[in-house]
Amino acid sequence: MRPVYMISGGITKFAKAHPEKDFRLMVKEAFDYALADLPGLTRELIDGSVCSYFSDHFTRQLKAGAMVQDYLGLCPKPSRRIEGGGATGGLCFQAAWEAVASGRMEVCLSMGFETMSRVNTWKGNEFIALASDTNFDYPVGGFYTGYYAMMVRRHMHEFGTTVEQMAKVAVKNHRNALHNPYAQSPGELSIEDVRSSPMVATPLTILDCCQMSDGAAVAVLASEEVAQRLSSRPVRITGVGCGTDAMRMADRPRGEVILLPHESAEEYRDLTYPGVHSFRGGRMAAKLAYGMAGITDPARELDFVELHDAYTSSEIQTYEDLGLCRYGEGGSFADAGAPFLPHITYGLSFSGDDRWRRVPVNPSGGLLACGHPVGATGLMQAVFAFWQLQGAIGKHLGNDTLQIRDAGRGLIHSHAGTGTYITVSVLERSE
Repeated sequence: MRPVYMISGGITKFAKAHPEKDFRLMVKEAFDYALADLPGLTRELIDGSVCSYFSDHFTRQLKAGAMVQDYLGLCPKPSRRIEGGGATGGLCFQAAWEAVASGRMEVCLSMGFETMSRVNTWKGNEFIALASDTNFDYPVGGFYTGYYAMMVRRHMHEFGTTVEQMAKVAVKNHRNALHNPYAQSPGELSIEDVRSSPMVATPLTILDCCQMSDGAAVAVLASEEVAQRLSSRPVRITGVGCGTDAMRMADRPRGEVILLPHESAEEYRDLTYPGVHSFRGGRMAAKLAYGMAGITDPARELDFVELHDAYTSSEIQTYEDLGLCRYGEGGSFADAGAPFLPHITYGLSFSGDDRWRRVPVNPSGGLLACGHPVGATGLMQAVFAFWQLQGAIGKHLGNDTLQIRDAGRGLIHSHAGTGTYITVSVLERSE
């Protein structure tokens, strides 16, 4: 298995709608940006591609990935489509990693898009709900906000998590996005704003939920030889992991906690796991990625995380799955300010609990503020992590407010369904 590096990337602005652009043009804009950012990278050097988009229903077009490949001028080189619900972009990134790590390709383009504005919101929610078990969960009201409301209700019951802690996540991510021109819904929010916004599924308000979006993103991955030849600042992908779980939540068995290197079975002896408050697939993905990257204590060894915050509640749940804090402590982790950027004023008070090192989570604004064009989202995370590790946030965003000083290692995380597919990838700055 060969070392793999990310050498360039690009994204479009995520928006509620881009009626003037089809999916091919959006991907080409992101692709052109990636080519322009790395002189020497040409179409001729790209050996093939992986294309990600969640649903054929939004485009009303089967085999749309082949159309993108043609539009980019990459035919007749190999290409394939990846689909895996909300984790589609993360799976695409890892599929491109596999193509290079295996030696099959020297340079692989991972590209993703979604055009969710082409249907009404209720119809879009129906399409998304088809990623649940349509024989069991979907017929009894299976829209995703309802699933996540149920899960966080259990989290609140088990661990004392509060709606105010969830609201702090929304405040954080929307405030971060004020400095990200690619974000769909930046904003200066308060806890009261979040809690007084329209209720969608108790306790989740509309500001606890991400938005459907149009957008595209690309990441270019390469072998070590090509990366050293083309880039002065390549970023190495040092760990990849993926976990899965039963589509039907009632089929998920209880068992022992999947332990990370810094944890012990004793500290979880009274925890019912995974219950509906935790994502077993996310913990497996993290364990595999950490093992490959040599990470033994993620809260101390990661400098930032871009995770799949489809809901404020799922961000809190994912803190725990990734081992940034213990299971049950996700709400307190947010309350302490640990996932907040230290140099941004959020208008919040924090608990003063100093158990955790600060690990900024979703400095980009995450899905809550950037939007969620599903096939592009995981690749957008990769691009932002890449720019962070290059120290190039100021160059690409027009300001360096979101730049984390001396960031050396970051993590990206994609999540599908109620935790059916989850990917974790670790990226590191090259010295």
